[in-house]
Amino acid sequence: MGIGRDSRHKHYKTGGRSKTSIKKRKYEMGRPATLCKLGAKRVRPVRCRGGNMKYRALRLDSGNYAWGSENVTKKVRILDVVYNASSNELVRTKTLLKNTIIQIDAQPFKQWYLKKFGMELGKKAKKGEKKEETVDEDKKSRHVVFKQKARASKQKLDPALEEQFQSGRLLACIASRPGQCGRCDGYILEGEELVFYKRKLEKKKKA
Repeated sequence: MGIGRDSRHKHYKTGGRSKTSIKKRKYEMGRPATLCKLGAKRVRPVRCRGGNMKYRALRLDSGNYAWGSENVTKKVRILDVVYNASSNELVRTKTLLKNTIIQIDAQPFKQWYLKKFGMELGKKAKKGEKKEETVDEDKKSRHVVFKQKARASKQKLDPALEEQFQSGRLLACIASRPGQCGRCDGYILEGEELVFYKRKLEKKKKA
C-alpha cells in the first residue's frame, strides 16, 4: 500500500468518519525511515519531488564538529553513542539521529589547541608540562612563543571540558539530520548543556 501522509483517513473531532472521495496521491507519499548506524560510510542518493535529491546515510563514522567557545571546527571520528532522549534502544543499536549525544575523538582539537596556545590538553603532570614547553620553544621562533603565551594568559577553559580531554573523548551533540543530508555534523557540549547531559548519563548508570 505504501506510506501516506494524508489526513482524509482520520476521524473528525466528534468521532465521525469522512467518506473516501479520492485515492492516495503521489504528493502525499512518505518513505520508510532508514536509521543511520555507526560504521564505515555508506550513503545512498534518493530522488525526490521536483527533481531534488536527499542523501540517505545508512552508516557513518565521522563528521564536522564545532567547538563553539573557541570558534573552531574539525573533522573527527565518532566513537560511540551514549544518550538519546527518545529511546535507549537507539543507544543500544548505535543509531545516529539529530540531537543524539555521542562521544567523539578529542585528538584533532588537542592538536589545534597545542598549535594555538602552546599548551597540551589532558596532561596531569606539571613536570611533564615544563619539559614539553622547553622542547617546543627550541623548535619555535621567539615571536611565536610570545604570541602563544599572550593568548594562553587570556585563555580560560571549562574544567568539565578539560576533564574530558584527559580521557581523549568528548561529548558532542548531532545537529544535522543524517537521513536527509547524508552527514553527521554537530557541536561539542559545553557549559550548562554539558552539565545537564552528564547528570543524565550518571542517572542512567545508576539505574
